[in-house]
This record gives sequence, C-alpha cells and structure tokens, in this order.
Amino acid sequence: MALTGIQILKMLPKTNCGDCGIPTCLAFAMKVAAGQTEIDTCPHVSDEAKETIGEASAPPIRTIKMGSGDSAFTIGGETCLFRHEKRFENPTGIAVLVSTAEDDAAVDAKIDRFNKFEYERVGVMMSADLIAVKDSDGNAESFTALTRKVLDKAPKASLILMTGNVDTMKAAVEACADRKPLLLGANADNWQAMGDLAKEVGCPLGVQGKSLDDLVAISGSLVDAGHKDLVIDSGARTLRGAFEDNVVSRRSAIKEKFKPLGFPTITFPCEMSDDLMMEAMIASVLMAKYAGIVVLSDLQGDVLFPLLLEQLNIFTDPQRPMVVAEDIYPLGGPGEDSPVLITCNFSLTYFIVSGEIEGSKVPSWLLIKDTEGLSVLTAWAAGKFGADLIAMFVNKSGIADKVKHRELIIPGYLATIKGELEEELPEWTITIGPREAGHLPAFLKEWKPAK
Repeated sequence: MALTGIQILKMLPKTNCGDCGIPTCLAFAMKVAAGQTEIDTCPHVSDEAKETIGEASAPPIRTIKMGSGDSAFTIGGETCLFRHEKRFENPTGIAVLVSTAEDDAAVDAKIDRFNKFEYERVGVMMSADLIAVKDSDGNAESFTALTRKVLDKAPKASLILMTGNVDTMKAAVEACADRKPLLLGANADNWQAMGDLAKEVGCPLGVQGKSLDDLVAISGSLVDAGHKDLVIDSGARTLRGAFEDNVVSRRSAIKEKFKPLGFPTITFPCEMSDDLMMEAMIASVLMAKYAGIVVLSDLQGDVLFPLLLEQLNIFTDPQRPMVVAEDIYPLGGPGEDSPVLITCNFSLTYFIVSGEIEGSKVPSWLLIKDTEGLSVLTAWAAGKFGADLIAMFVNKSGIADKVKHRELIIPGYLATIKGELEEELPEWTITIGPREAGHLPAFLKEWKPAK
C-alpha cells in the first residue's frame, strides 16, 4: 500500500538540508508520495528506509531499466488503466528481430534501417528502440557472434537476447559488457538457472509462458525467489490472445495488486503475421493496450513512422501540453529588415509555423509568447493571448533592437484584437497574417515593411 507524505517524512532525517534539490523534507516527502521524485534522491536517508519507502511507493507495473548510456531504455512504471486517469509513463518500445537463421546481408540491412530511420516531430526525436537477437539454431557461437555484431553496429540499441539455453545466454551476455540486455528465455524448465544468471550479471529477465496461467506460475516463483526486474510474455501469438492477456495483466496489477503480473509485457507481432503491414497494425493495437515492447520482423519507413506517431500521442501527458520556450526565434538568418511574426508556444503550432516560414526561404523573426501550451484561439479565449499580454511581451522581448521597422504580423485568427493591439503598441503597425500556416510562404514572399 502506498505511503502518505507524512508517513514518508517520519523516515527522513528531517534536516531540511536541501541536498535533494527540494527546500524541505516535508516537500520532498510529498513529492515522493505523489511519484514525482525517487526516494534515492535524498543522500541521507537510511538503506532500510529506502527499501521500505521504495517498495511501498513502487508503481503497480514495475519500472524496468535496460541498457546504459545512449542505449538506455525504460519500460513499465505504469499506475493506471486509462490515460485520462493520470498519464502513461514510459513509451512502448519498438524492436526489430534478427536471428541466427538469417544471413549476414539480411541482418546488416535490418541494422542499417534501425540506425537510419529517425524522425523529428514537434521537437521530439523518434526512432526504434531495441533489437531482439534470437537464437534459432541452438548454436552458442553463432548467437554470440550475432550479438557482437549488433553491439558493434547499433551502439544506440537496447538489446533483447532470446534463447532458452542458459549456457548460450551466458556466453552472449558476457559479450555485452555494460549494455545490460533483457534476457528473454526463462520458462517452466529453466527459470531457476535463468534467474540466477540474471542476478549474477545484473540484467532484467524475460519470462515466457505457454499461457497466462503458466506465466503466472513462473513469474510467481521468480518473485518468491526475490527477483524483481521481470518482463513477461504470456505466449499468445494471435492478436486477440495478446490483446486479452495484456488487458488481464494490467487490470490484475492495477486493480488487484497481483504481483506475478505487475511487470511490463513483451509482445511479438512478428510471429502473428507474415505481412509487415499487418504486423504494424497488430503492433498499433497492442501499443494502445499496454504492451511494454512490440517486436517487428523488419523496419520500413511507412511502417515505423505511423507507430512512432501513435507512440508520441499515447504517451504525451494530457495534463501537460507540449510547449516551447517563450523567446525570439531567428529563422533563416534574419536581419534588421526581416518580417516579425508572433504566435503561441503550443509546440505543434510552433513547429508548423516555423516549418512554413523556413520553407518560404524568407528570413524572419518569430516571437513565441507563453500561452501555457494553448493554441492561438484557445489562448485568446482564455485571456492568455490578449492585446495587453502580447504588447507587454513585445516590449520586453528586445525585438525592437533587432529590426529597423515596426511592423508586427499577428495570426489571422486574432484579427479582432488588431485595434486593441495598436493602442497597446502605438509605435508598431499591426498586420493581420494568414489564418492557415500553409499560406505563410506566399504571404511572406510578397511582404514589404510598412512605411
């Protein structure tokens, strides 16, 4: 059961030293209770208190960390069934499968696509996260060699090692140094040996059952044996089966606090279809319903990009709009005769507007006003993008020192505040720009400073 802030405070040193970055122990305790910071942040709390508080405040779906440095990847940490209840914490990992049954050319091509496909969306860099290395022929040497190839050629990839042979797994893990892969291969026959290996090398352990009941028995035994960092696979290899098992697992962990299922799941669309596009459709369903990792047979731009957008949408905190900082943004190397535009700091608005300005090839100054992440009309209606606030920002921004002219281009949707803004900024000419960002290039190419 989760501890309250007051209960946590009783276990803290209560010195208000601020070494945790928070002024008082009470404030720190409240943040730990709310899940906004970790108890380990306090350098003076006892190990006993850390263990007690950490276990009590742990999320129902355990947070699992793998990899290190650039390859670090985190899944789990979930606390709710539906995003509107709070938020989803860690995005579903997208993995591509390589196996010892494939020839070198096929493996090299997959690794190359893994490294190549990277996209930027609203200021966020998006790409696949993991490479799953599968032992298809039971040959320890070829499995270890394939693991080394992935380590060398994909330094940013988190690894999943897939084999049920403990000795084969051990040889591959030893080649990984500090990359801390997920060891996926614990089953009813080998869970004790696999668990011992995972503890020895400090890696998370993947548990594979033949059914959900079988999975519960294995993971329950591992939990009883003191294993905490697990990733679970119910063995379902149909969309319906995986979907149902994911829902049952999440609901059991969240609602019933059922520990054997309180771990992130790994699913295999690559084993549910022979068609990559169908794999992507299956992955999109499982991503929306609680999969911690989805494993695809290959990567293509037209398959990966939609999944990354879905990932971004699902795991964006609905209570915290994505924003950019309030500032002056020079686009295309503007000078003292360049146009000056203003808009809100909702990140999607910023990146659309800035993209159109850059596409116009007209160097411009873009003023971004803090509207707490609201879009133009919503911010105006909420009183956060009115004439008085815009004028105050323009005056303090320093844009007047960067341009000779005094003309400000406002979004077309703010045409009704033109008169008010002229009163607030008597030295500036207020020009109404296009309503749609797509019309900005033509508008800017014809723009001349007012005389």
